[in-house]
Amino acid sequence: MRKLKVTGILVAILVLASCKKEIIDKVAEFTGFQKPVNFPEPAYHFDTNPVTREGFELGRKLFYEPRLSRNNTVSCGSCHIQTSAFTHHGHDVSHGIDDRLGKRNAPPIMNLAWHNSFNHDGGVFDLDMQPIVPITTFEEMDETLENVLKKLKAHPQYPGLFAKAFGSEEITSARLLKALSQFMVMCISADSKYDSVMRNESSFTAEEMQGYELFKQKCASCHKEPLFTDLSFRNNGIGIGFNGDVGRYEITLNEADRYKFKVPSLRNLKYSAPYTHDGRFYTLDAVLDKYSTGMRYVQNIDPVLDKGNSTYGIDISDAERVYLKAFLNTLNDEHFVKNKLLSE
Repeated sequence: MRKLKVTGILVAILVLASCKKEIIDKVAEFTGFQKPVNFPEPAYHFDTNPVTREGFELGRKLFYEPRLSRNNTVSCGSCHIQTSAFTHHGHDVSHGIDDRLGKRNAPPIMNLAWHNSFNHDGGVFDLDMQPIVPITTFEEMDETLENVLKKLKAHPQYPGLFAKAFGSEEITSARLLKALSQFMVMCISADSKYDSVMRNESSFTAEEMQGYELFKQKCASCHKEPLFTDLSFRNNGIGIGFNGDVGRYEITLNEADRYKFKVPSLRNLKYSAPYTHDGRFYTLDAVLDKYSTGMRYVQNIDPVLDKGNSTYGIDISDAERVYLKAFLNTLNDEHFVKNKLLSE
């Protein structure tokens, strides 16, 4: 019996040590916001919300907190899953509380410090305001900020965590949103093979280099390096979705914006399927098929897709497809999807 007791104590100590080590690892890896050397200056207003260890850790906890939803079942991390580059893998559109369906694919949370608008339609212009949309949307979390604050104030841990992050136990919507932003701006994907090549730490294979040259000729007008999006809104000619989503027109009411959506980044395609604003394409080949042979005229189609003679799309041969996919694979960042610092 005494031996069993000792064994049980040892197991408990080892478990506690393991948990403590995991916490230490997460804290030790935090170095604050650091701009990758091959990236431009960020757009986020760090002067009004500098990233601190305590603010980031609070933001991380809130990101994975289901109490942000009305029935305490859905967190930000439910639809933005790290191993899927913070998208909702396998879901064409996001699923909210009570298994409600949204009308758009969950966009990746990645390199948002360089974005100046958010959502597929660009309806939010400040990252600090972005979480209000999923929290209050009926198909997503269906909650009010007022109720969220009440739940956080009643929680035994959150007052102390807010005090560490902001100097007092006061829990406000502004502090809640700033903490979430501190987590999101730290979701930086800049450690792919492409990035190491740009930092002169590696080199492309011959196939990848051919793909890179093709990319610059046929894709870079919209998918600008190093974010691999120019952050613009365009109609890529894939056609109206099943739910009749009008895109940016919903925000601007300008007919020229009908069916336009924000250009997505091409980083981490290995992890983030399905693709496009409504998740209609489950493979990269399906996307390339659409651009190369399946494009038809639709209202407000982007001029770069007009090949003349009433034909649209991008000419991609079978050989070019192989090279292009080889290059796109260099944009996958395994460290990003496994980074413990960003994990629950």
